[in-house]
Amino acid sequence: MRLLKTTSCVVLAALATACASTGGIRQPTVAETVPSERALALPPPGGPSIVSVVERKRGNGVEQTISLFTSSTVPDQNFLKVQFLGASGTNPGTGNAGFRMVSESGISREMFAAVPGVPMVRSATFLQNSYGPFGYGSGRSATGDTCIYAWQQIRSSRSAQTQARNFGMIQVRLRLCDTRATERQLLSIVYGYTIIGTFDGEIWNPFGNQQGTDPALGRTGSPIYPDVGGYRDVAMPIGYEPAPVAVRTSPVVRRPVRPAPAALPPAIGPRVPLPDLPPETPRANAVPPTAVTPTGQQAMATTVVTVPSPDCIGDAAMTAACQR
Repeated sequence: MRLLKTTSCVVLAALATACASTGGIRQPTVAETVPSERALALPPPGGPSIVSVVERKRGNGVEQTISLFTSSTVPDQNFLKVQFLGASGTNPGTGNAGFRMVSESGISREMFAAVPGVPMVRSATFLQNSYGPFGYGSGRSATGDTCIYAWQQIRSSRSAQTQARNFGMIQVRLRLCDTRATERQLLSIVYGYTIIGTFDGEIWNPFGNQQGTDPALGRTGSPIYPDVGGYRDVAMPIGYEPAPVAVRTSPVVRRPVRPAPAALPPAIGPRVPLPDLPPETPRANAVPPTAVTPTGQQAMATTVVTVPSPDCIGDAAMTAACQR
């Protein structure tokens, strides 16, 4: 009986405490929007620009989905996802993210889920940016948009993991679709993005040991030329010969040759004088033009030709009989 009374008092005390609660609501730490200045990775200068950054904290790292400007008819948003794994476990996050390595089946599922409705083909070419090797797939939508999906895993070598315990890892995913850009232009974003996030502690370094200085620097017999990379396969020619002075000459003006006029055919019929020339004197044997009589009838003027008699040839032509 005494035990029953004690239990009843405990229950009543608990109910009284619940009724006296302030009613405050605590939001669990799942995902939150952070300013663009807190992005762990940045696209190259010139874009695409950052639209928003959603951050999710884990016990052993942090994940960010960086939404990028999108100009495409393909559904969903362009994004740059960055996942930092390898923290000491003191982050105020929900659970720990597993160390999922890049796999063939996993990448295929990610790629077709990120670019729905676009047939994507993986590239078999080995490519490498400033952070190491990466892979990508590309495709073209039915409306002509170009899309790529790139992935990269940044992690130190196994020897560095064993000796220096470099257990940090960065997973990067990039999805880009554009109506006007080419595949090469979209692929340049993979070469130009920058990771600005860091890990606390040297043992979580995902980039491995720092590379030393090039042994060719300062070494005799290793010339460095002002070319891309500083080296040449073929020795640079020694010596300098000034270019010959160019002689300036006046340009030759070629006049067009006019063709000679063609010979006119001989005139046929009476010659008609030009308006600005005086009329020609009619010749003795010329045939006069047709005259028009006052009555309107045309009359042809005739010339009377006298044929001399055979007896009036020579000296006899001057006789009175021949002069008639």
